Amino acid sequence: MILRIALRYLFAKKSHKVVNVISFISIAGVAVATAAIVIVLSVFNGFTGIASMHLSLIDPDIKALQAEVKTFTGADSLAAVLERLPEVATAMPVLQERALMTTPQAQKPVIVKGVDTKRYPQIIDIDRLIIDGVYEADNGLDDSIPAIQASVGVAVATGLRPSPYKAAQIYMPRRTGRINPANPTTAYRQMPVALTGVFRVDQPEYDADYIIAPLDDVRRLLEYDTDAASWLEIKAAPGYSPKEAEKAVATALPAFDVLGRERQQADTYRMIAVEKWVTFLMLVFILIIASFNIVSTLSLMVIEKRSDMTTLRALGASRNSVRSIFIAEGWLITATGGLAGTILGSVLVLLQQHFGFIKIVGDPQAMSVDVYPVELHAADQLLVIATIAAVGLLIGFTSKIFTRKTA
Repeated sequence: MILRIALRYLFAKKSHKVVNVISFISIAGVAVATAAIVIVLSVFNGFTGIASMHLSLIDPDIKALQAEVKTFTGADSLAAVLERLPEVATAMPVLQERALMTTPQAQKPVIVKGVDTKRYPQIIDIDRLIIDGVYEADNGLDDSIPAIQASVGVAVATGLRPSPYKAAQIYMPRRTGRINPANPTTAYRQMPVALTGVFRVDQPEYDADYIIAPLDDVRRLLEYDTDAASWLEIKAAPGYSPKEAEKAVATALPAFDVLGRERQQADTYRMIAVEKWVTFLMLVFILIIASFNIVSTLSLMVIEKRSDMTTLRALGASRNSVRSIFIAEGWLITATGGLAGTILGSVLVLLQQHFGFIKIVGDPQAMSVDVYPVELHAADQLLVIATIAAVGLLIGFTSKIFTRKTA
C-alpha cells in the first residue's frame, strides 16, 4: 500500500507546477550522473581491451619461469615435455639479458631476447608487428652474423635500416674467465649482427629498446654451454583456451610460476583497474550530491500533500507509515533517474561502439586507434543499478529526518 501511494504521488500531477519542475530536475540530475558512470566505466573497459589486444601481439599465451632464479638449465628438455601435452601447441625457451648495441652512428642500451627463430612465429604473430623489412628465421647470412629484429625505438636511436650486411655490434659483460685490467675491452664479449626487420607494438616497454635475436647465438654470447633459459613461452593448442593450457602447464611444472597474459602484465592491468574504480567512486560521490536535490523535492511534496496525510492519519495510518511513503518516494525518484540514466548511458555507449562518433584528437600516425574505445559490460551495469538502489535508500532515510516535523 505504501509503495502504491508513493507511485501515485510520483506520477500524479501536482497542484503547484514548481513541484513538478523540481521533481523533473531531481530525476534528470540522477539520470545524468548515472549515464556518466556507465559511459566512463565503458571507456575504461575499452582502453583495457585495447591494452589487452596490443599485449597479446607480443606476449605469449603462457609464460613459465622460476621466480627465485634468473636463469635455469634443462629448458630444451622441459619445452619438449610441454609440447607433448594435448593443451600445448608450441613451447619455446627464451634467454633475455641487457646489452649494449653499437653502430657507426650511435650507441644504445638494449634488451636482447633470444628466441628459437623457427618456433617464435608459431607463438607470436611477429610478421604482423614488422613495419620495415621482414622477419627471417633463415636469412642466408654467414653463421657468424646472426639476423636480428629491433624495435622501432632502437632503429630510430641507432639510425639502422634493414640490411643483409653487418650493421651493428652487441656487447655483453663476460660471465666467466679472467679480465685484464689493462685492457677493459676484455671484460666484454661481442657479436656482430645484421638487422633484417623493425617491429612496433605500440607499447613503450617494448618499442623503446627491445631486440629479438637467435637463441643459440645469445647463449654463446652469454657463455652458456647448456640449454639455459630465462623462461619458457607457450602457445595454447587449437581447441583449448589459454586458461586450460595454463592449468595443464602448471600441473606439469609444479616448481614453476605459470603466468597468463594478465599476470604477465599485472602492473598495466592493475593501473587501469585502479584508475577505473577511483573514477567510479568520484562519480558515485557526485551522484550522491545530485541525489540530495531529492530531499528538497520531498519537503515540498510533504507540504503539498499535507491534506492527504491528515486523511491517512484519520483512517488509522500511523505517523511512521506516513513517513514511509516519502521514504519510498525518495527511493522511487532515485530509481527512476537511475534507470533512465543507465538506459541513456548504454545507448550512447553502443552508438559510440558501433559508429565511433567521438574521435581522439592527436596525430593519427602516433595512435593505434582514432576513436574513443568503449565496451559495455553487463557486470558494470549491474553494479550501477545496485549503487543506484543503495543511494536511493540513503536519500529516502535522509529525507525522513528532514520531513519528520512536517510529516
